[in-house]
Amino acid sequence: MKRILIPAGGALVATGLLAAGLAGTAQANSDVASDPMATSAANAKAIAQFWADNNGAALRAAKESNVWDKGDIAKLQSKGGYSADTKPGSTAPIGQEKKTTAKVQNVNFPKTIGKVFFVNSKGEKKWCSATSIQSQYRNLVATAGHCVYDTATNSDVMSKWVFVPGYYQGKAPFGIYVGKQAFTHYDFDVYEDWDRDYAFVTVYNGVQLGAGSAKKVTLNEYKDAQAKGLVTDYKATEVDEKEYLSAIKDPNKFLYYDIKPGTAKKVTGPDHPGAIVDKKEVSKADYEAAQAKGNGRGQGFVYGDPVVENVDKATWQAYDGPGAKGEGPDKFGNYLITHYYVQDWYVPGTSTKYYRVDYYVIEGFAKDAGRLGDVVGGQGFAWNQPTGKAVRVFGYPAAPHPDGNKNYTGVTPKWCYGKTTKKLVGSAAKKIEEHVALKCAFTEGADGGPWLYNYSNSKRLGYVNGVVSTFNDQDGNGRVDYISSPYFDGETNTVYRSAAASWSGKIV
Repeated sequence: MKRILIPAGGALVATGLLAAGLAGTAQANSDVASDPMATSAANAKAIAQFWADNNGAALRAAKESNVWDKGDIAKLQSKGGYSADTKPGSTAPIGQEKKTTAKVQNVNFPKTIGKVFFVNSKGEKKWCSATSIQSQYRNLVATAGHCVYDTATNSDVMSKWVFVPGYYQGKAPFGIYVGKQAFTHYDFDVYEDWDRDYAFVTVYNGVQLGAGSAKKVTLNEYKDAQAKGLVTDYKATEVDEKEYLSAIKDPNKFLYYDIKPGTAKKVTGPDHPGAIVDKKEVSKADYEAAQAKGNGRGQGFVYGDPVVENVDKATWQAYDGPGAKGEGPDKFGNYLITHYYVQDWYVPGTSTKYYRVDYYVIEGFAKDAGRLGDVVGGQGFAWNQPTGKAVRVFGYPAAPHPDGNKNYTGVTPKWCYGKTTKKLVGSAAKKIEEHVALKCAFTEGADGGPWLYNYSNSKRLGYVNGVVSTFNDQDGNGRVDYISSPYFDGETNTVYRSAAASWSGKIV
């Protein structure tokens, strides 16, 4: 058991959430730290919609986690190893609380595994591996700490965090489960101690989302929807000058642009190659002033002749444009409006355009998929187990090896099997001292995947006794040949127990 100590009289340089402010969102109770993720059902629904829209386009666009680089994937170092801090213990999987666990091992994949998707501080869509795990409210996910906290930039929890069990090519067969609260060891949350690179995340009930429909709303309704965390959209449509001039009198209803974003109106003369002439209505005085300057003449271009419009009485009374209203009615009973025009020439592609912005709230079909553990089950949990036990590790490896060889796609889950060892327990890259290792060629994308011992063939259940944390090249040939996990001890169990007793609730 390792403790992080502050030197007497020394200054501690903090990273992670401590660097962002120790009085911020992280709440520590002894060894446990927790941070909120989606803070309301409405916010959680918007996050699920983000990943589900356009037939799972965002899910398919995500790439495997890339916390480790070629310089990090190095030979493991012997640092003394872990030490058990209490007696060994375990919590049975969901459905096996009062039954003995079979010891048959094979490659049947558990329903509990899947991918966690998130957006990091750089705005990149990423994923790791994870599993559903036993908890009081059937709502808990186990994964690596670096798949929850953005250690690359010493920032907060990952954004838009969801778990998708059974994920396959943009499909969420059992629903999308949005993270509500993340639990980890205080030393990882605050000091980024990779010997505590594990996390337990409570999730809301899953949602099954259908195709969304767009409801047109006013600007104020659009702003209210955004404040509530709902999914919104907008669309810019080109309109004529008449609609623009009429509509800008009511700016609270819609937003109008008088110049297309990114362009600028550039006036030129009639001799400019390809010059575009634009007729603009003005007042009688401006028309006469332009005539006096001689503007608008040349190369066959002339002023647009004034247009006399015969309208009804109501239109004549309401008109407040730049033209001139005649006395009405005239001796013939007509109501007349005279429109005056001048011409300008513009460099091609820069003439004034008008755009109306329409606002929408996306109202997708959403159905409650139920609690995670009720839908896919949940693995058991074990701590303070000795090394030398056989485990089966599941994950979605995808990254190439340091030598460029890419033998995984990340599309389907893979497995490794073997006995854990404490002979290889440290990493120079992350100053790791208390990991356990397993001979396995997994690459990134598998990080966060569960290490299961006593895995049952018939029940597809076992006990989580670790999560994939590091990738190592023990023989120096440029290929990953060992993976490692933090040692799950009594402090890990304390973190797990806190998470396993936390309620989350429904989205819809």
